[in-house]
Amino acid sequence: MKHDVLKGLRVLVVEDEAMIAMLIEDMLTELGCTPVGPASNLPQAFAAIHGETFEAAILDVNLNGERTLPVAEELRSRKLPFLFATGYGAPGIEGGFKEQATLTKPFTQSDLETALRGILG
Repeated sequence: MKHDVLKGLRVLVVEDEAMIAMLIEDMLTELGCTPVGPASNLPQAFAAIHGETFEAAILDVNLNGERTLPVAEELRSRKLPFLFATGYGAPGIEGGFKEQATLTKPFTQSDLETALRGILG
């Protein structure tokens, strides 16, 4: 039997809406992942990057009006796979991240699973 890449995977959740963060955490747990966070603002996200252990991340594009692109840049520089979760869809992604995996809210657990498997190769 092939090892499931999601089993035990630690995933950082960067999301400012508490209910959405809880839903994502529940989905991750159902998929066998371990949620890390959630980080609801940029300082918390950077603190998690520097202080937590995780293998992938899910970033809301907008945290209370602040764009998470600096967080995405930090994750990219550390070669950590991540995906964006946004109500704006892929057109809402700016800069050098237009090709980054993106989930459009609302999304299903199946959508999340497919996206995570995609960024993990």
